[in-house]
Amino acid sequence: MDAPHVSTRSALSRRTFLKAAGVCLGLPMLDAMNARSCWGDEAAKSPRRFVGMMTNMGILPELFFPKQEGRDYESTPYLELLKESRNDMTVFSGVSLPGVDGGHAAEKSFLTGAPGASRGSFKNSISLDQFMAERIGGETRFPSLALMIGSDSLSLSWTRSGSMIPPQTSPLKLFQQLFVEDTADGKAAAMRRLKEDRSLLDNLREQSKKLESVVGAADRERLDQYFTSVRDLEKRLAKSEGWINVPKPKTTAPAPEEIKDRNDLPKNSQVMFDLVRLALESDSTRVVTVAMSLASVTPKVIPGVQSNTHELTHHGNREEKLAELRRIEEAQFKMLNGFLNGLRSSKERDSNLLAQTAVLYGTNMGSANAHSNDNLPVLLAGGGFKHAGHLAFDRKKNYALTNLYVSLLQRLGVEAGQFSTGTTTMRGLELA
Repeated sequence: MDAPHVSTRSALSRRTFLKAAGVCLGLPMLDAMNARSCWGDEAAKSPRRFVGMMTNMGILPELFFPKQEGRDYESTPYLELLKESRNDMTVFSGVSLPGVDGGHAAEKSFLTGAPGASRGSFKNSISLDQFMAERIGGETRFPSLALMIGSDSLSLSWTRSGSMIPPQTSPLKLFQQLFVEDTADGKAAAMRRLKEDRSLLDNLREQSKKLESVVGAADRERLDQYFTSVRDLEKRLAKSEGWINVPKPKTTAPAPEEIKDRNDLPKNSQVMFDLVRLALESDSTRVVTVAMSLASVTPKVIPGVQSNTHELTHHGNREEKLAELRRIEEAQFKMLNGFLNGLRSSKERDSNLLAQTAVLYGTNMGSANAHSNDNLPVLLAGGGFKHAGHLAFDRKKNYALTNLYVSLLQRLGVEAGQFSTGTTTMRGLELA
């Protein structure tokens, strides 16, 4: 857990925040700050899970999108690699994130939907997974896990204050987090940090109460919401303290080797996906993101590949470049297929882990060659939905992908009528 940080001034800053228990708590926007309140209701508990994955170098659309709508679509080269999950999967076309552009920069907004990522003044908003973690994360040892495969630092997880949560890139460290008991000194240090967090909460509460006498009625109402959020965070801190002396789950899986070659995309994906499955099986967490950061990756271990992935995405429709890029993307879909099959084979009571886990897989660019951010290739597997095969929307006037995020929240038991630019649930996607 990162050390808490509080920024204080004589006049309270909007950027004042507390980082505790993996949750970022900021003072709500007040009218006095020309802004809005930022906290919602207490989360509903849910045994369901979410895994969000994004590959940041695009997906060749002609090899992904079916031509027919509905359940009886003719498969495509990439979807054929997922044929075992066809009945457990919905493919979307004609979707994008409203207002999100900037080519590669849109990777910051894949799970937030925040527009303007390419502008210098850009400030991100809370990501879908962290919105979930605020409400259901207290039920598990880790409210969420932010992971990355590849090179360069990229995370899909963003706090409510718009800060990126650094991703875990080491499978060995992740394994140790999940299954290796902390030392007595480590547990004592964790307990000290929790006490410091509580002290910081007390200080923030005192500062906020002083504001009540100098702000208007609307701001006082927002401060009351803030106090409710403080109480919620105190409850989560108490749950975090409770986990310190709870033994970690046991696993028969051996500890993985440390990643030695970032260019070995298949091996690195395999080991990280296996750890995600183990984390879900052990109920160590119910919310996971995996960013596949491939810009600087040259996966020569894939037969027929000799070039850098980013270079290949600017293929200019040259056949030899497209052939190499296809091999890289096929390898990714094969790894996704193995992950989905692994979840399906993991039995849980009278169901299986895939039925209980919504797996979102997609990319931030509809065409990496053109740096376009519309018509995003996206699919959803598992999660207890009545999957529709291929849901096709208008390719010229795209449907808001953030509406799917509202559906995902509600499926986890989170009461949310909107999220980011999503104002309703996903049209055509029903619960099983």
